[in-house]
Amino acid sequence: MIKKLMLAVATLVASTGFAWAQVDVNKADAAALDGVKGVGPSMSKAIIDERGKSPFKDWADFQKRVKGVGDKRAAKLSQAGLQVNGQSKEGAPMGAADDKASKPAKAAKSSAKPAEGKADAKSST
Repeated sequence: MIKKLMLAVATLVASTGFAWAQVDVNKADAAALDGVKGVGPSMSKAIIDERGKSPFKDWADFQKRVKGVGDKRAAKLSQAGLQVNGQSKEGAPMGAADDKASKPAKAAKSSAKPAEGKADAKSST
C-alpha cells in the first residue's frame, strides 16, 4: 500500500515538475526567484525592488531595469525557467532539445574538412 502511494506521489511530481520550473518575475517571491539557477539574493532583491515601481513589460524592459542582465545572461535565465509576463526570452535555447539539434551540424562540419583536405592534396599533385 505504501509503495503504491509513493509511486503515485512520484508520478504526480514528475508530471508537474516542468510547471514548477517556470518562475515569472512579476509574480514570484524572493524564494522562488532565488530558486532559478543564476539568480541570487541580490538579483532577486533588485527584481522585487524594480517590480515594486511597476511590473516588467517584457524582456527588454527587464534587461534595462535590472543591473547586470544583458542578452547572454537573460538567455541563460530564461533557459533556467525565468519568464517575464509568462514569456521566455525570444531566441533563448530551450535546453537539451537544442543541444541535440546543434550536434549533427557540428559533426557534419568536422566530417567535411577531411574531404576538402583530400581534394586539395590531390589537386596539388
